[in-house]
Amino acid sequence: MPKSKVRKKADYTPSPASRTPVKVKAGPSPAWYVAIMLGFMLAGLVWLLVYYLAAEQIGWMNDLNAWNFLIGFGLMVIGLIMTMRWR
Repeated sequence: MPKSKVRKKADYTPSPASRTPVKVKAGPSPAWYVAIMLGFMLAGLVWLLVYYLAAEQIGWMNDLNAWNFLIGFGLMVIGLIMTMRWR
């Protein structure tokens, strides 16, 4: 039986449009943005630490019960989301 010919495939060449560099329009974030971002993360951490260590002595915090977790982690998530906009 005769052998079939193998076709040579052309090598992949990326289009030149995809290699053009993209200019970033905005400069670095201001210092106050970083301070607020870190402040949210630290405030969430401090909230959870105070809840674990001294919730029995703080009446209003003890009344919140499991909502303290939402508040603490919520503050940290806000800081984490802010890191995505940080340049």
